[in-house]
Amino acid sequence: MKKASLLLILMASFGFLSAQTDTTKNWTVKNNLSINFAQSYFSNWSAGGENTVAMVGKYNVNADYVKGNNKWSNWLTLALGYSYIGDNKPMKTDDKIEFISAYGHNLSEHWYATVVLTFKSQFAKGYDYKVDSTTIISKFLAPATIDIGPGIEYAPNEHFYANFSPVTARWTIVNDQRLADLGSFGLDPATVNDQGDTTHAKKVKTMFGGKLLMGYKRDIFENVNFGTKLELFSDYLNNPQNIDVNWQVAIVLKVNSWLNVNITSELIYDNDVIFKNDAGLPIGPRTQFNENMMLGIGLSF
Repeated sequence: MKKASLLLILMASFGFLSAQTDTTKNWTVKNNLSINFAQSYFSNWSAGGENTVAMVGKYNVNADYVKGNNKWSNWLTLALGYSYIGDNKPMKTDDKIEFISAYGHNLSEHWYATVVLTFKSQFAKGYDYKVDSTTIISKFLAPATIDIGPGIEYAPNEHFYANFSPVTARWTIVNDQRLADLGSFGLDPATVNDQGDTTHAKKVKTMFGGKLLMGYKRDIFENVNFGTKLELFSDYLNNPQNIDVNWQVAIVLKVNSWLNVNITSELIYDNDVIFKNDAGLPIGPRTQFNENMMLGIGLSF
C-alpha cells in the first residue's frame, strides 16, 4: 500500500511539473497515464479453471528542453501491477521505476555530445512464487542501478536515436543486508572466517564500462504505435565479453482516444544474476523474458 501511494504521489508530482513547464516555450512535456486490465471468470465450468483479475497502472512522461544547440531530454516510466488468481494471495506481475536524463550539445547535423544518467529500481517486494510467497528476493532499492557517462549520440530524425558512452560508471545497489550477504545481483557475498565471525557484504557494487542505448518509436500503421529500446553494457573490469542486455518492446493498438490494447515485452540478460535449481544450487545466469497483453484505459496530456 505504501508503494502504491508513492506511485500516486510521483504521478501527481510530474503532472504538476507538466502544468508548470508547458507554458515555457523551450519545454515540451508529454504525459500518458493508463490502467490496464485482464480478467477471466468461471462458473460451474466443467473443464475447470480459476477466476483471475490482473491490473497494471502505468505512467510515462517525456520532458524535453531545447534551446539553441543544447537539448535536455528526460523520460520517466512507472509501473505497478498485480494478478489475483482465485483465493490466492495477489502476485506481482509488473513493477518498474526507470528514469533517463540525457543532456546533448549539437556538434553537427544529427550528432550530439552527451551525458546520460539512468536510474532503475522497483516499488514493491518481489517473491519467487514457484518456491514460496514469503521469502523476499527483491524490494525497493534492492536492486537499483545507476549509470552515468559522457558519450556521443546520433539522432537523424524524431523516431530514432543511438547513444554510445564509452566511459560509463555503473553502481548496483542492494539495500537489504540479507540479499547482499547472499551475493544477489552480482554483489560479493558475505564471508565467514574460521572462528565463525561473519563479515557482511557491501551493499554497493561499482562497475566501469561501455554502454550503448538505442531507441525507435513511430506509428507503423494507422492507430498502431511501435516502440523499442535496447540497452547494452560491458563491464571493462570484470569479464567484458559478457554483455548485459535489456531490450524492451511496446505495441499500442488504439481503439479510440481513450481505449487501447497494450502488448509489451522485456528481455534481460545479466551475467551477474545467478539462478538456482529446485535444490537451491546455482546454475548460472539465464535469459529473462516477460510479455503482457492487456486492455487499457489511457489518458494523454
